[in-house]
Amino acid sequence: QVQLVESGGDLVQPGGSLRLSCAASEMIARFYIMAWYRQAPGNQRELVASITIGGRTNYADAVKGRFTISRDNAKNTMNLQMNSLKPDDTAVYYCLAQGEDDYWGQGTQVTVSS
Repeated sequence: QVQLVESGGDLVQPGGSLRLSCAASEMIARFYIMAWYRQAPGNQRELVASITIGGRTNYADAVKGRFTISRDNAKNTMNLQMNSLKPDDTAVYYCLAQGEDDYWGQGTQVTVSS
């Protein structure tokens, strides 16, 4: 059973930055896609960004130009650099590893508020 642990969530003011990390208990090179999702209260979980093993990235329109996803297969980690944060970015952020099976982390809370 692969374990994914997110970290880096915090309370930040609008316009601020945060860097989320997802640490895997096994080699992430086995997962073709790694992704970040988020879920705000009352909303469905939505894709924020994804990255393939080859480094191809995909972003939700709402975060394009502000967020950057990266993965380090050697360190079994994935990161999400979030800049110019807005109150609408407030949510629990989840890490997903997609391969033969899908694995989710427990989530980390990001709150953007003044």
